[in-house]
Amino acid sequence: MTENYQNKKVSPVRAGLFCKCPRCGEGALFQGFLTFRKSCPVCALNYETFDSGDGPALFIILLIGLIVIALALMVEVKFQPPVWVHMLLWVPCIMGGALGLMRPGKALMVTLQYHFNAQEGKLDQ
Repeated sequence: MTENYQNKKVSPVRAGLFCKCPRCGEGALFQGFLTFRKSCPVCALNYETFDSGDGPALFIILLIGLIVIALALMVEVKFQPPVWVHMLLWVPCIMGGALGLMRPGKALMVTLQYHFNAQEGKLDQ
């Protein structure tokens, strides 16, 4: 932990997609599936100051909704299957896509917060 990580260039997109520390790019960001660690095990960056909020969930819902609706419309127009086939096809796609993208989406939001030094907004008085 004696190495200086302040001057190290870490791509926020790469660190976010691989769920790595935004400062050193090596330490794991998550302790559980969506639970952040308290700090980086490599460079000791405090993760408790980061908050991804509902941003990742919103982006993922919109992205998956766009993709699934487009695919469902194409399947409906081409094959005209019964409703139960649509349910069988699209519910697992929606669930799998949302769960699969939530972790990297949340990590990407946090790494971008670190990269751009985003902080809570304050009003000048």
